Amino acid sequence: MATLNDASGSDVDREVQTDAPEFIDTARHSPSRKRSSSTRPMTETGERLVEELDAQDVEYLFGYPGGRVIEVLDYIPESDVTMVRPRDEREASIMAEVYGRITGEPGVLAGQGPWIGSLGAIGQMEGRLASSPMVVITEASERGDYSTLAPYQQARGDYGGLDLPSALDAYTKEHWFPRSPTETIRSLQLAFKHATAGRSGPTAVILDGDAVSEEMPTDPVPPVWDGHDQVQNWEARPDAGDVGTAVDALADADRPVIVAGNGVHSAGAYDELATVAEATDAIVTTSYLGKSTFPETHERAAGVIGSFGHEGANQVVSEADVLLVVGSRLNPMDTNWQAPSFIRPDEQTIIHADIDTRNAGWVYPADVALIGDATQSLADLAEALPDDVENDWALDRAAEAKASFDAPECESDASPIKPQRAVTEIEAIVDEDTIVTADSGNNRFWLLNYLQAPDTGTYYGSGGVGSMGWATPAAVSAAITTDRDVIGVAGDGGFTMTMTSVETAVEHGVAPTFVVLNDTSLGMVRQMQDDDGDIAGVEFHDTDFVKAAEAFGAEATRAVTPDELADALETGTASDVPFVIDARIDREEEMVETLQSSFYEQVGGLHE
Repeated sequence: MATLNDASGSDVDREVQTDAPEFIDTARHSPSRKRSSSTRPMTETGERLVEELDAQDVEYLFGYPGGRVIEVLDYIPESDVTMVRPRDEREASIMAEVYGRITGEPGVLAGQGPWIGSLGAIGQMEGRLASSPMVVITEASERGDYSTLAPYQQARGDYGGLDLPSALDAYTKEHWFPRSPTETIRSLQLAFKHATAGRSGPTAVILDGDAVSEEMPTDPVPPVWDGHDQVQNWEARPDAGDVGTAVDALADADRPVIVAGNGVHSAGAYDELATVAEATDAIVTTSYLGKSTFPETHERAAGVIGSFGHEGANQVVSEADVLLVVGSRLNPMDTNWQAPSFIRPDEQTIIHADIDTRNAGWVYPADVALIGDATQSLADLAEALPDDVENDWALDRAAEAKASFDAPECESDASPIKPQRAVTEIEAIVDEDTIVTADSGNNRFWLLNYLQAPDTGTYYGSGGVGSMGWATPAAVSAAITTDRDVIGVAGDGGFTMTMTSVETAVEHGVAPTFVVLNDTSLGMVRQMQDDDGDIAGVEFHDTDFVKAAEAFGAEATRAVTPDELADALETGTASDVPFVIDARIDREEEMVETLQSSFYEQVGGLHE
């Protein structure tokens, strides 16, 4: 027997089988793939789970060892999977979510049940609302025959324990709690399938006692099919009649406007979106999560809609006679909290394209819905549109709308640094090969407004559930899993929550740049006060982020002037180790007063 220590300090006993037969499925990608476990020699279930991860071409597993998940992690070193182990499950969950969001393939999260269901809930909730595919491998910390005797850590839902299945049910698309080795492998395959079927999101498998520690049967009934065949999905496309109705409306439009949402990111439908924009002679706006689905430097781009989006983008949506909404549910922030003069279904034709029929026409009645993958819906539109669609409005109006990307403060030399000027300096080093990750809070809205995304897939923000602390592990994940330059931007509050992710970047030899827009406070909430001291808990200790970063093995500097920030960004992006910039910003620059849209003011202001 070998005794291991789990994440919470309790001993986990398990047998270590050193002579388990090795099985390599060399035919899993061959034409005759429909093979079952009847052809396999006896294999430990944990080993078979890792074989399945290899079969699903999993590159990275983000997680933290503990509980029954150790049965799986025991076989990772011999696999093609790279484990990324940050300092806690929250950071791991965000890293997995971001991998899913950027690649479109499920990000794999693994860890002990009580912590995956609590700390690790952050990334799963973001993934659920931001449509990021994830597969969560966790366990119930059951104790066999002791599970009903006032159990320690037990999370399978029995009396006296925690109810992990119910917790996972709140923020995953589907979850499985298999009770046998055969069910365990099949459940993992189905988790991968459902993570990307329809609207993407997180799925989970809860490992249970013997179901992961026993050996796989050699001839299971029902069988476990080859993972490639079991996990296949097929793209949905819209009804041809609905496409025809949408084409007629777009072809006759005088002021067509597209609202591109996160569904375009999820589908990778960037080229199709650009083609339809040209074919319809339309202006392109985006939702918050849709930012960088279309280059904001493009002549047709008008910016981000919503309560703290671009005034120019909001105005063109209001002026449109035909709106094509692609891959956006149109949440309250997108719709200016349904300001009556913003989107008007009784005056505008609304075409709503979405993978989920429940989302089309959910917030505003739609005239026609295109139900299917965004790539297919846009491709079908492009193919059916006539060649001579044009108007005299779109390009000139988009150019006018772009004025919202600029403000006099973007050129200010003041110290502390104006947040608008800070974003201008960040924008100066962002190119088509850069990824920017943005946290929740004031920093996100400054970035949304004054950073023009130069290409598709260059900006991602915390905007599903909108958790603080997202941007830093998100940047680390992007740096580890892509070959692109990465800049993570957060306020001092959000950065402090997950700054141990900097150490993970050091360990994996990647060099993202982290910009802390530091106002020594919870800025967005502090600025809601009528007078100083009205709201408790908004002021922070002035943390020395330079020393903290250096303690993790990174390099760092403090910038209090725009020139110092520009120099620091040049140094940071050229560094071969992670680089943290403590940028001191003007805490008196009011975000809401500066950025709230005129439509948002109509409904009374701050709801966030």
